[in-house]
Amino acid sequence: MTGSPVKRQRMESALDQLKQFTSVVADMGDFSAIDEYKPQDATTNPSLILATAQMPAYQELVEEAVAYVKKLGGPQEEQIKNAIDKLFVLFGAEILKKIPGRVSTEVDARLSFDKDAMVARAKRLIELYKEAGISKDRILIKLSSTWEGIQAGKELEEQHGIHCNMTLLFSFAQAVACPEAGVMLISPSVGRILDWHVANTDKKSYEPQEDPGVKSVTKIYNSYKKFGYKTIVMGDSFCNTGEIKALAECDLLTISPKLLGELLKDNTNLAPVLSIKAAQTSDLEKIHLDEKAFRLLHNEDQMAVEKLSDGIPGFVADAMNLERMLTERMFSAENGK
Repeated sequence: MTGSPVKRQRMESALDQLKQFTSVVADMGDFSAIDEYKPQDATTNPSLILATAQMPAYQELVEEAVAYVKKLGGPQEEQIKNAIDKLFVLFGAEILKKIPGRVSTEVDARLSFDKDAMVARAKRLIELYKEAGISKDRILIKLSSTWEGIQAGKELEEQHGIHCNMTLLFSFAQAVACPEAGVMLISPSVGRILDWHVANTDKKSYEPQEDPGVKSVTKIYNSYKKFGYKTIVMGDSFCNTGEIKALAECDLLTISPKLLGELLKDNTNLAPVLSIKAAQTSDLEKIHLDEKAFRLLHNEDQMAVEKLSDGIPGFVADAMNLERMLTERMFSAENGK
């Protein structure tokens, strides 16, 4: 006998159950982890690429990026920038061999307040993917959710057909501006919002449904579904599996290897939490934000202002560490070091 459906369900992992409600995205660059957890999509950032590029198993990709750039030549600074872009694309291309969906590739966070520079860098990344035989339909370009980043996403989507993933998103103002700009996807943070509240308020622990990061993403999801926005909501940056379970049926969820592993070992029953029906009956009101209104509303949220201010320098620091690693690899011998 095969047993009842209820018993079979109880034997399923929380991860397998979650995949029935939500598309799971792996937040990783390590290909072996992708093989293990079989996500729909994957995303990378400078932190992940920096860590993975130092692993012995991936030195061939680093060497390929270096060789590609050496052939192009040019000033040292330009070579390093090109090497980073090529390395990101090489990792993305390898990831795409292992997943059915898309990979997100990040534009340098140092460009977060320069719309034109973000557009140019995004187009360059797409060009490199095209050279590798990969359609832009399988790529999401990650941009910081500054006003300038959101407008860069608008231009890329409307004028170039390049789909964007807006990251470092903490405020409702950022969330409202993104679908108005027509971007494909947002990655609102969960765990980083919780971290701020734990550090800056007297309350140090939360039940999942009361978690401020969960409540933020729930509000965004409900707003998008109530007003028919096409932009996809992908919860991001989780501290624990309770947050993930509390957002079951969100469009997508980006999950780290550690938490994917915990969900795989967890056999408790999981039910969808979010729903389009509940969203449509919510009391949210539709708002429109031009640049002035966006900046005012965003700046009224102390948590969002501080987390965005912290997040951009964090990604910049990792990008600079990656630059130093590549500079040493490419130029230390000729500089006499």
